[in-house]
Amino acid sequence: MSILMISIMLAIIGAVLFMLIGLVSGTDETAIMVPFTLLVILLGAPPAAVFSFFMAAVLAKHLTHAIPTALMGIPGDTTAVPLIDHASTLRRLGVPHIALRKMLSGGIIGAFIALPTAILFGQFLGQFADFFKSSSGLIFTLAAIMIAYFSKGKWVSILMIIPFAFFIKSIDLLSFNVINKHLSISFFLGIAIGPMFSDLLISLSSSARGSLLRSKAREYHLAPEIKSWSGYFPNPFRVLTGRQTLFTAASSFVSSLTFVFSPVGMTSLMGEIVGSRTKGVYKKSSSSLATMNGVTESTYIAEAIIPLLAFGIPLSPVALGPASALFNAPPVFTSEPVHNLHNLLTPWEFFVYGAIGLVVAALIAYPFSMNYARKATVFVMKNISQEAIVGMFVGLVCLLAYHEAQIVGIILTLTMATVGGLLNRVLGVGSGVQFMIFYGSTWMMAKILGL
Repeated sequence: MSILMISIMLAIIGAVLFMLIGLVSGTDETAIMVPFTLLVILLGAPPAAVFSFFMAAVLAKHLTHAIPTALMGIPGDTTAVPLIDHASTLRRLGVPHIALRKMLSGGIIGAFIALPTAILFGQFLGQFADFFKSSSGLIFTLAAIMIAYFSKGKWVSILMIIPFAFFIKSIDLLSFNVINKHLSISFFLGIAIGPMFSDLLISLSSSARGSLLRSKAREYHLAPEIKSWSGYFPNPFRVLTGRQTLFTAASSFVSSLTFVFSPVGMTSLMGEIVGSRTKGVYKKSSSSLATMNGVTESTYIAEAIIPLLAFGIPLSPVALGPASALFNAPPVFTSEPVHNLHNLLTPWEFFVYGAIGLVVAALIAYPFSMNYARKATVFVMKNISQEAIVGMFVGLVCLLAYHEAQIVGIILTLTMATVGGLLNRVLGVGSGVQFMIFYGSTWMMAKILGL
């Protein structure tokens, strides 16, 4: 089978799979993207097909995450949190279906603007690749400090950088003594599922379980579906006004260039800028939602492509989280030395196979979300257990960890998930900070302890 056909096939699988996952509210992007991307890589998919799968998964997930966000007021994932206020405003006005349409259409526009923008900017930054590669340890350490400073647990995140690096290097040396090789997959799988795994641990603790208990089941009120277009595939440019299209396009372009900043932060910032320039509650909220979901797409796509194309090492929050398997999936992909999509794909191939993923996801997830949002939401709320989804991801992670290092891999992964998850949930040391510390831990311990 040709690489083109494999890419299209994996893009379809990624689009359908993550379109369905996006309907489950509260799913963490890193915890779900990393295991499935790793699975595709380790099963031997061609690099181009892996990239198509990832692009389709990103777009599909961030389209359907708009459904619980707009219709129920529950963030579909962490990047949807900034959209909640404006979505709630339109829901109170009785037009949650309008909020959903604006978000979905903005997401489509943002994705297709981000792809060429990120590739062109990545080619420009590639001129400085040698400097970034030779200074990667220092860069990761400085980036950890910067991300920690702007995280919700600012000072404790900074304070935990050295202890957490020491902890990572300690269990790395212990595992090396047991199996005579350094592990990578097990570490960032543990960090990825940390917040999710910590919720499981809290539910098993008699002293901490009280924080999860609820006196009654939540009630949700869904608006009826109202269709205002003919055919199955609505035109996003007709869903948005000309002004909203302009705001979305401009914000998506700008946010595609700011690949070192948090996607959540950029989403909030662009939403505030657009909202401040729009009068009227309805116009302000609908314009902000279109722009913010466009920025959600553009930042995710650009933050994966730019460091991948320019440097081959993960130097953005998305590259360190959901896209980390594209950089490090030993023995297939590694960042030290650099042997991943950076070496294996040309800029033109990044564009072609990235476009395949986006087009497939747009053809599958966009019309589905526009036409069947309410029915899909009702089905998920009635029939899908979020606990079962969490258990499925933990099981998949254990499978991948076992593939890397058998029982040692599973123990290491669960240890990292326990420590990293509790640091995240209790102290606010985010996954992005933890990933940066992981990548910079060898350099830090070499400078401090001479290891």
